[in-house]
Amino acid sequence: MAWIYLLIASAFEVVFALATNATHGFTEPGPSLLTAAAAAGGIFFLSLALKTLDVGVGYTVWTGIGSVGTVVLGTVVFDESMNAGKAVAFVLIIGGVLGLKLADRFGRAADGPAAGPADGPDAGQTAGQTAEQAGGLTPQHQPAA
Repeated sequence: MAWIYLLIASAFEVVFALATNATHGFTEPGPSLLTAAAAAGGIFFLSLALKTLDVGVGYTVWTGIGSVGTVVLGTVVFDESMNAGKAVAFVLIIGGVLGLKLADRFGRAADGPAAGPADGPDAGQTAGQTAEQAGGLTPQHQPAA
């Protein structure tokens, strides 16, 4: 499900970028509201994906898909230029996104199932993680009593 959330977040990222261009410095109310809503939607769905995915993978894929989608749709919506160099760069970005997805899939399979129930108090933890690590509070980062 995390990858579905990431795809939804990426779609919001593309809408965010294209709508930002249409705001003309946030002087156009409609595109400005769409920009804010798309940014919120993208971050929300990205946060859902990052409950399971590593942040390095999730964020990189989110920005990669968002970048490619923005450039491709920018050529259609805003008549921006496309050339062979851009096309090669897109193929490389898409290859990187696919590589990260495969590495994540095979890496998780090698790690085995996550410790703890999916909906229980240990939700969001990956295999081998303590609750403190999953929540960002390791013993050295806990507030002083």
